[in-house]
Amino acid sequence: MSDRSKKIFLAFSIIVPFMLYCVYYYGMMIGNAPFKFSEFESIDFKYGEGNNLNNNYNSKTGKYQYVNNHDLLVVKTVRLTQDDLLYLHRKAAELGFWDFPKEILGDSSRKEIKNSLHYYIAFHYKRKSKIVLFDTAYNDDPKLRDAAAQVVKEIQQRLADAEDRSK
Repeated sequence: MSDRSKKIFLAFSIIVPFMLYCVYYYGMMIGNAPFKFSEFESIDFKYGEGNNLNNNYNSKTGKYQYVNNHDLLVVKTVRLTQDDLLYLHRKAAELGFWDFPKEILGDSSRKEIKNSLHYYIAFHYKRKSKIVLFDTAYNDDPKLRDAAAQVVKEIQQRLADAEDRSK
């Protein structure tokens, strides 16, 4: 066998199958990504003290209900723009929201934790949903707590901006 035929045999038996496998494997991974903005449907955001999540927002209906500083229940229609939703989707991806556990809760045996703020965050897509319940009294993993708090802050900021636009 000549050198040229050895190189051709090597290329066809090792390099070409490896390249085909890489294209197939990574193509499937990219194609099956579970959280694509093109499949995005809505965001549900609820918060309140303890188990009382009486403040809530649904991006599909635009209904925003919250208790103001005077303990009055305010119900408004606030619409987030596509840019707002895209920003929240990308911010969630950047902060690793898709890898968060379902519950980020503090030690429930302590009294002050029972009255701490709880946040329910749900991103709904056509094929899948990501739902996280976050307790501000969570102290086990500071990076996870900070990332979850950042997601909450971004959602609240976008809601406040949308509310200001609608005035």
